[in-house]
Amino acid sequence: MTTHILIIAHAPLAHALRECALHVFPECTDEVQALDVPPNEPPEETQAAAQAMLDQHRGQVLLLTDVFGATPCNVAQRLTDGQRVRLICGVNLPMLLRSVCYRREELDSLVARAMSGGTQGVMQVAPTAPQNQVRMNSSTNDQEKHHHQQ
Repeated sequence: MTTHILIIAHAPLAHALRECALHVFPECTDEVQALDVPPNEPPEETQAAAQAMLDQHRGQVLLLTDVFGATPCNVAQRLTDGQRVRLICGVNLPMLLRSVCYRREELDSLVARAMSGGTQGVMQVAPTAPQNQVRMNSSTNDQEKHHHQQ
């Protein structure tokens, strides 16, 4: 069973995230949907649009929203039943890509993978050599020193 993914976020984030996911997984156009919430739109209108999108799917649905406590999240919370429809707040691209990649897994497993993808995708990167690697002097021959980097 494939889980459908619905991104509900402040405009234009939802559609931008969807486009990024389709760039990597072009075959998932039917399984990933986006609902941008424009400024000043009444929550009832957003709720109706989100419900209509949700009603198109009878199987499992993973809802991803951007900010906890904001309109997209509040709308999504009203759609979540804890069984067939689950909600994760704080969507980022690593989370979405992990979700799309594992969309055929059971919903509990998918939620765990999405959460780990989202958190593991956030890191501070050093401005010089790659993380956990020693910068080699360009005049040094790796073969002579038997110094291997991974």
